[in-house]
Amino acid sequence: MGPSKRCPLYLFVSGRVSLSGFIWSVCQTGFVTRVTLHSSKWKDKEESFRPFDCFMNLSPEVLAAAKCLWSYHRLGHKLEPADIILVFGSSDLRVAGHAADLWKAGYAPRILFSGARGRMTGGWAETEAAAMAKVALSAGVTEECILREEFATNTGENIRFSRELLLSQGIPHATAIVVQKPYMERRTFAALEVQWPDLKCCTSSAAMEFEDYCTEDLPPSLVLAAMTGDFQRILDYPALGFASPQEVGEAEMEAYRVLVAGGFDSQLRKA
Repeated sequence: MGPSKRCPLYLFVSGRVSLSGFIWSVCQTGFVTRVTLHSSKWKDKEESFRPFDCFMNLSPEVLAAAKCLWSYHRLGHKLEPADIILVFGSSDLRVAGHAADLWKAGYAPRILFSGARGRMTGGWAETEAAAMAKVALSAGVTEECILREEFATNTGENIRFSRELLLSQGIPHATAIVVQKPYMERRTFAALEVQWPDLKCCTSSAAMEFEDYCTEDLPPSLVLAAMTGDFQRILDYPALGFASPQEVGEAEMEAYRVLVAGGFDSQLRKA
């Protein structure tokens, strides 16, 4: 497969090369490339940068594992009109655009955005709910059809605080469409089955394959780490009472092992 159109083509060099008084040290760890410059004119001052990673840096084994888990995480539910569209916290604001499209298509009269700041949005200036609401407003959703829950910091709190908000305002919520990132559909649905069992819901995400989903802001390294972490939670959370058990095949387990061994483990739960 050729390089993604979103990714520039880099020439990777091993070792040390002298050029115009500079020594370029190039080292490759996994598929994340670091380039360090040493200059005698700068008294060996070292500067480093990390270009965002390209698909061409993924081994065939890692790419196959990524596609396997990507497919597993997505549920492909058939959508039906509902009382509410629920959008749980996300670092990817495209989920808000997808929710807006569903609202404009008449699938539900209101959208509830839930999220303060989580493990991937701690540095944001505003809450996830506020940021997503802005996207929906710019897409044509009217203010009176948007609710914001700005205190949840994890999926369990998204569920609990969203339910409490809807109850407090007397808003019907027997049925819902839950909008998520593609790789969080299954984990979110499993959590809802346990933590909001009387809610009749289905999940939805933008129709994207793994290669189409990644961007400069959401490079493959970050997405793969998040996917791996979510798969681990699918395995672990039923025993903790957080989610319903999900059927997992050997192909998915092997894909998970490949990604963990490949170093995409920054979002794993600590033992």
